[in-house]
Amino acid sequence: MSTNQHTLDLDRAHVFHSWSAQGALAPFVIAGASGTEVWDYDGNRYLDFSSQLVNVNIGHSHPKVVAAIQEQAANLATVAPAHANLQRGEAAARILAKAGPGFDKVFFTNGGADANENAIRMARLFTGRDKVLSTYRSYHGNTGAAVVATGDWRRVPNEYARGHVHFFGPFPYRSEFWSDSPEQETERALQHLERVIVSEGASSIAALLLEGVPGTAGVIMPPPGWYAGVRALCDKYGILWIADEVMSGFGRTGDWFAWQNAEVNPDGVVPDLITFAKGVNSGYVPVGGVVISDPVSHTFDDQVFPGGLTYSGHPLAAASIVASIDAMEEEGILENAAAIGRDVLGPGLRALAESHPMIGEVRGVGVFWALDLVTSRETREPVPASTIGALKKELMARGLLPFAADNRIHVVPPCTVTAEECLRALAILDEAFTAVEN
Repeated sequence: MSTNQHTLDLDRAHVFHSWSAQGALAPFVIAGASGTEVWDYDGNRYLDFSSQLVNVNIGHSHPKVVAAIQEQAANLATVAPAHANLQRGEAAARILAKAGPGFDKVFFTNGGADANENAIRMARLFTGRDKVLSTYRSYHGNTGAAVVATGDWRRVPNEYARGHVHFFGPFPYRSEFWSDSPEQETERALQHLERVIVSEGASSIAALLLEGVPGTAGVIMPPPGWYAGVRALCDKYGILWIADEVMSGFGRTGDWFAWQNAEVNPDGVVPDLITFAKGVNSGYVPVGGVVISDPVSHTFDDQVFPGGLTYSGHPLAAASIVASIDAMEEEGILENAAAIGRDVLGPGLRALAESHPMIGEVRGVGVFWALDLVTSRETREPVPASTIGALKKELMARGLLPFAADNRIHVVPPCTVTAEECLRALAILDEAFTAVEN
């Protein structure tokens, strides 16, 4: 029986949801999707400006990716990771081509969390050190080390992994360093980071794990010089830089990886390990992985890497990666994401902020934006949860599926979104803010 109510009844009777108290849940029902739209069984249609969990970069039901999965399923649906498979090799080759020189191999995982787990493992084995540094404003996944590397509240009930240290990264709008400019924020954040490194004992630190652009924490654009300073500190103290590109990679910023984006990393410095998932195939089949630099990869030429997964490089996932990357190239999807951010979303969201004092700051690049909502622009006090709830209700009533986190509305449509769809979304946002303010 295909109805909203039957779907909801089954869900509430049998499905245990993540990050939730189960009793009062009322999940939104999705029956189907195409491009930038999703719909329920009652025929209600919504612009998906959440990209689900900021992962459907190529849009829903892209025909080339769907066809590739179907073809691969008919040919070879699964294979042990120890065997060679053409699609796996093709997927790795395409990912490495996007990462550029200096990267030798790809280790495939089931998703972003275990990508970060294995990058941490590689860094510890390569350096012979134990500690991993990450920021308080971060999310790295919900497995043993990844969730403890995470900085937000989800870490606290899960602190079972060892050797994790947190610090404050730069955030000019909500500075921990009393900075009065982005340049000063960079200088003080780097000073703070070096003090943490020295205080923890540099010779005990294996890796610095940083999101390309912190996503769930608020689409926090790194200020100028931040990544150049990070690279310099890592080189100075023999620490590996792991770039967590799970959310920010494969088109989200208008580039293959956020660290390649001129607004994010104008100095063009390169990380040692890159983790990915989400946008590499838009989540059509669960997959993630680690892009490994040559020195780290060659460490395991004669030394056994003590890690593996039954579904590492799963052929359905690999086929979807090949099709996704090829379609992104053939259809100019990254160029579209960059242009949408530059010409439509950026100007449109900034114009929205001029009309609504609740919007304290607009941040972002490509199709990766956040509206930081405040009760007062002078104090920058975040709006309460009730305001976010009211905004979500108004947006949904007007046919826009948002991504909300803390005091923010994130504007994160697929990279395939059109200018017309963005203008519709901006109009809906304007109406919803007006309704809540009134």
